[in-house]
Amino acid sequence: MKLIVGLGNPGKDYERTRHNIGFMALDHFAQKHQVSFAIEAKFKGMIASITLNGNKALLLKPLTYMNLSGESVKAVMSFYKINIDDLLVISDDIDSKIARVRLRANGSAGGHNGHKNIMMHLKTEEYKRLKIGIDRNSAIPVVDWVLQKFTSEEWAAIQNSFEKSTAAIEDFIEEVPFNKIASLYSSK
Repeated sequence: MKLIVGLGNPGKDYERTRHNIGFMALDHFAQKHQVSFAIEAKFKGMIASITLNGNKALLLKPLTYMNLSGESVKAVMSFYKINIDDLLVISDDIDSKIARVRLRANGSAGGHNGHKNIMMHLKTEEYKRLKIGIDRNSAIPVVDWVLQKFTSEEWAAIQNSFEKSTAAIEDFIEEVPFNKIASLYSSK
């Protein structure tokens, strides 16, 4: 079984903010496949399940707030005995241009607190990521920038990244080799 995690912060105040792009990408995927999320208190998150061509996956939106995402991810992985190779985490990428999609098989947290917490709980950097660029504005502190909403022009570009991320998630669930997924869907 695969686990696809979208990182974000719960609550109306955070909807459509840059930091919540992981939630939004996962919502786009779930909407396309007509699956719904339900709150699972024991996992500190919202969970949906899906089967694509006989391959099962769980979709997770941690409700712990970004900085504690690892608590939710670890709880689901432990309960369902999900292998680290079957984990894909979707997050924002402040170091990439708006809507740029990057898939990586592993790596450091790169200053992202959600990834830092996941690494702390899983005790590894060896998990797959799908990152969507949110750009950076050097005139605005990072903590304020990531909590800003997208402009209408940015939002139009972001929609294309959601289409790419949905196709990448589908391939991941259907066991396409990750290096092939990365070459197909990573922005050039």
